[in-house]
Amino acid sequence: MTTGMGLSPTSSTPPVLVTGSAGHVGANLVRRLLEEGVRVRVLLRNEDNNEALEGLEVERFIADIRDLNATRRAIAGCQGVYHCAAKVSTIEGNRAHRREVFECNVLGTRNVLQAAREVEAGRVVVTGSFSAVGYDLDDPSAPSDETMQFYPMERTMPYERSKALVEHECWRAAAKGQDVIVATCCAVVGGGDFYPSRLGRTLCDFTNGRFRAYVDGGFEFVAVRDIVEGHLLCMQRGRSGEKYIFSSEYKTISEILELFEEVTGVPRPCRRIPTRMMLIFSEVASFYLSRFHPNFPQRFTPGAIRLLKKRRHADTSKAKQELGYQPTSILAAVQEAYAFHYNRNAITNPLAKRPSVDAMKQKIPYEAEVYG
Repeated sequence: MTTGMGLSPTSSTPPVLVTGSAGHVGANLVRRLLEEGVRVRVLLRNEDNNEALEGLEVERFIADIRDLNATRRAIAGCQGVYHCAAKVSTIEGNRAHRREVFECNVLGTRNVLQAAREVEAGRVVVTGSFSAVGYDLDDPSAPSDETMQFYPMERTMPYERSKALVEHECWRAAAKGQDVIVATCCAVVGGGDFYPSRLGRTLCDFTNGRFRAYVDGGFEFVAVRDIVEGHLLCMQRGRSGEKYIFSSEYKTISEILELFEEVTGVPRPCRRIPTRMMLIFSEVASFYLSRFHPNFPQRFTPGAIRLLKKRRHADTSKAKQELGYQPTSILAAVQEAYAFHYNRNAITNPLAKRPSVDAMKQKIPYEAEVYG
């Protein structure tokens, strides 16, 4: 089996399992593993968009992590599991939506951990979320580290609560002696974004002239190459029963839009909506859309605005000191994301710039693996 870098894992080598392999982090992780000559098995659902895996020489197993027996069969024979699958959402949603978030994220993680333990698949690296990391209640913008507990005594999104419970499942498993590590992820930027992600859609909407106003705030962003590297470092060097935060840079929304303008050549919107006004509007809009048009994409949801308003910063010193983590540039990640979407004809604005040569070079491995 030939991989993107010309390395050939032997059939006698146990595969590594990746869940959520069609998503942004998972798709890039699979490609990185293939480049390093690792034999990869992916767990997919028929009803999902699995375009990210087209043309890749991976073992495919159709299963739903909410089904313990199917998950156990998928993991059997593997040595090492990257659990990236999750239902990502910033909306409150209706009852069915909240149940899906809980079952996919919490019960799904429980099943993956139990199945990996039962078939003796070795270390499990679980993708966590920075939104499930605690913060200084008196100064939310102060850097948060891995010791800070999630604060449940305020209004939070179902996704945030679910990811806090995901960590609880991990620590329960670790208490039983299982080898499990949480790789905490911030807002992801970069190529290989097949779905695309919320940030990928925002970049496309910005470039195509459908982004006319914004609300300011800030958050931690991570280049997709950095969070992939973080997962590999956790698997190779991490301490069992621990979590590590991976971020590249803190950026305000205004700074992100400046990067979008620099990369795309499209002027950023001048209109900034006051946070309080946007929060009131988004509450009404999200309530209506979640109940009557649940499939309509929502950009600035109440949950997203509350997160941005806190302007949370991450302390990545633990990952740097223990794992040797070295974050890269968010500007480069935006360039790669733009090149990816441009090459997929998602950019329709004739006034938009062609991607930079360096960003196009970053895209070559994806094209070679998918189509070459």
